[in-house]
Amino acid sequence: MANWIPLSIGKHAAANYLPRQGFAFAANRQVVFIFLAELANLIPHYVLAFMRQNERLQPVTVTGLGNGNLYLKTDGRWSAPYVPALLRSHPFRLLKTDTQDQVLCIQADHLVDGSKGQPLFDSKGNLTQPVKEMLNFLNACEKNRQVTEAACSGLEKTGVIEKWPLQVKPEEGQDPIQVDGLYRVNENALNTLNPETFAGLRSHGALALAYAHLFSVSRLPGLVERANHHAQQQAPGPKAADLEKLFRDDDILRFNNV
Repeated sequence: MANWIPLSIGKHAAANYLPRQGFAFAANRQVVFIFLAELANLIPHYVLAFMRQNERLQPVTVTGLGNGNLYLKTDGRWSAPYVPALLRSHPFRLLKTDTQDQVLCIQADHLVDGSKGQPLFDSKGNLTQPVKEMLNFLNACEKNRQVTEAACSGLEKTGVIEKWPLQVKPEEGQDPIQVDGLYRVNENALNTLNPETFAGLRSHGALALAYAHLFSVSRLPGLVERANHHAQQQAPGPKAADLEKLFRDDDILRFNNV
């Protein structure tokens, strides 16, 4: 489990940090929590679903089928043109203190002394420009997280969310893979909502989230293909061709690709 350290000028004026190098830290991620602002970038590349965390329903991308992260290359690069924002913010995170204040934190393994890495603070005690940009990005994520949670809550209140007993069949002769803990939108229930309730879902992005999830289900065959490719890469013998010929490591701290 990650150990997050709250940053302060008093304790870390002379400390440095190690910037993220690739996404190897996400090697075991089977899902990644996402934000409403990312939907347009996520739909072409990911299956979207819902999970419960701390009793709250949240949207996620499905990145694994029980055997490692299927979007991670062996060298730590990400094999899709768009990387979810939560991963790009690593090794920083905004977390709440006991007094419910939001504090910029860093993953403990990335906090180092001044002999290596990059500085967190400048000579005047201000955050350096890269860290300041990350803080701005995390503030934007936090603002959109609240919007995302409101959209999920709106969907759940209408009764259109149900458990998703996702079962996928890999290559011929292999046993089906059961993915537990996911939820989905019941399309029939969504389409039969009364007009007032349906229209109300538009006001806080819930309708966009519902349809993004429904559209993304068509990506399931691609996810299974990734699972088969992953299995081939683990097997002895000649390796299969790279799954994604078009690759761009997206480190830009924004939600869109413009």
